[in-house]
Amino acid sequence: MRLFRTATVQFQAVPDQPAQNLATVERLARQAVAEGARLVVFPELCLLGYWHLRRHTAARLAELAQPVDGPLIRQVLALAKDLDAGLGVGFLEAAGGQLFNAYAVCLPNGEVHVHRKLHAFEHEAIASGSSYTVFETPWGFRAGVLICWDNNLVENVRITALLGATVLLAPHQTGGTNSRSPHGMKPIPLSVWDGDPTEAFNGPNGREWLLRWLPARAHDNGIFVVFSNGVGPDDDELRTGNAMVLDPYGRIIAETPVPAEAVVTADLDLDLVPLSTGQRWIRGRRPDLYAPLTVVSGDELDARATRFSPDPVERNAPPS
Repeated sequence: MRLFRTATVQFQAVPDQPAQNLATVERLARQAVAEGARLVVFPELCLLGYWHLRRHTAARLAELAQPVDGPLIRQVLALAKDLDAGLGVGFLEAAGGQLFNAYAVCLPNGEVHVHRKLHAFEHEAIASGSSYTVFETPWGFRAGVLICWDNNLVENVRITALLGATVLLAPHQTGGTNSRSPHGMKPIPLSVWDGDPTEAFNGPNGREWLLRWLPARAHDNGIFVVFSNGVGPDDDELRTGNAMVLDPYGRIIAETPVPAEAVVTADLDLDLVPLSTGQRWIRGRRPDLYAPLTVVSGDELDARATRFSPDPVERNAPPS
């Protein structure tokens, strides 16, 4: 049994206060490493905050963004080296005249791997990334990163697995969102936070929604999924936390039901991957049948239009 201990974190970021959020990251990273974790996964955009960004001007976003070699990620990398552990953090990246919802995985060997959210919808000034992120780790396995909505599209997780990832880092800011679907997630009133939000956070607008699809991503691709999330008020919405780790059979091996800041540690049995159902299913694929996956049908929408459009979907049949 090859065990690797990882940790996933949920916490409430302070809007536009990267120094304060970085201090929280350091405190919780030290706690996780003290509990034996070698890789610690923090939420999407945790260094800056999330949902309030949609209210900013493009100029303000540009002021808040930093390049990957800027002071914020340099400090995270220094902490990773100090702790001899990998640290994954979400930040607003400035690169090539564009802004990206990005996630940096800083490794103790000095490497930094950055994923840019493939389906960014937070602000019209934030561009979507255009490549997958899979990399070798110092611990003998390949890891991949998909940010929040990236994980909802099944093709993204399958491609990440096909590129060799056996551990997927899945940072989020979700729960209590206003889905256009009648049976999707719905907002949780902010007043719930002032009482005991446990039941609401673990209900259909939080954990129950995650369990409709998240275990399938792990099971169908034979990978571990390390799910991190914000928790608590996020502008006019509530994030539900529900930090958890799933194994290649889609089983939850560690999680927290606590509606508060939390560190969840889990031992990944890496020997489960080669015998998992999902890995065998991958070998049974028929790629010669999958050409329709790459055909442009003409009814595709960008991430913002898809996320916010109130219109029902009436798809065109792809050309034969």
